[in-house]
Amino acid sequence: MALNNPAFSRNEAFTSGQGAVAVAQDMSAQQLQDMYNQPATLPDRDVMTIEDSIAKSAAAFGVLLVGAAIGWLTVESVPFLWIGAGLVGFVLALVNIFKKEPSPALILAYAGVQGIFVGGISAWYEMAYGGGIVAQAVIATLVVVGVTLALFASGKIRASKRATKIFLVAMIGYLVFSLVNFGLILFGVTDDPWGVRGLEIAGIPLGVIIGILVVIMAAYSLVLDFDFIQQGVRNRAPKKYGWTGAFGIMVTVIWLYLEILRILAIARD
Repeated sequence: MALNNPAFSRNEAFTSGQGAVAVAQDMSAQQLQDMYNQPATLPDRDVMTIEDSIAKSAAAFGVLLVGAAIGWLTVESVPFLWIGAGLVGFVLALVNIFKKEPSPALILAYAGVQGIFVGGISAWYEMAYGGGIVAQAVIATLVVVGVTLALFASGKIRASKRATKIFLVAMIGYLVFSLVNFGLILFGVTDDPWGVRGLEIAGIPLGVIIGILVVIMAAYSLVLDFDFIQQGVRNRAPKKYGWTGAFGIMVTVIWLYLEILRILAIARD
């Protein structure tokens, strides 16, 4: 794939056969001999499965929900806790991405800290833009994830090289737009709290239009996540890499939820 979740792309367990050949070429003679001396395959109980990946994902999201409850309840008493948690979560995300092997402790720590951030920012949106906005965002996120998973499981939607290239271009464009928009707000070029996103086209805020496109991008990112987990199962990757799958899905779902929350806020504003 031209672009995919870095949680998967940096790990040979989720790459195709060509990636495995490249890795083998970089190995020393002793390393190749050690691999030759090992059993041909891992026992079934020690390999990655879809069911085990789902269980690990459920555990990670359970920790995230506990953190979200803490962030929600402390948003007024400790107003900057969720902001600090967001920064720590970003650092932990980078650590987990660049680690060669998954660490369940670090992944669960990321889930808990990021949960505090998500809970805190959700409470802030709820206070600023009216009751019910968080419930709407949660329901919309679950619907998008559920529909995407159902379409992927039925084989009606799959990752392709062409679609992934378009996804790459769109992601770069969205990143540039976000940075420019943030700069305009930061330096006072626009007094709209949403920046360029607040401009209206035919009565519809630009942020809503862009947000819908980003939700589609996030849904395709989920397809890439599911595809790479499936690839890891086919490669009979070690069972521990189910945590990598859980981490990758969690990153995408959090991104999706925050984008939907922002769309609803802009629409209400």
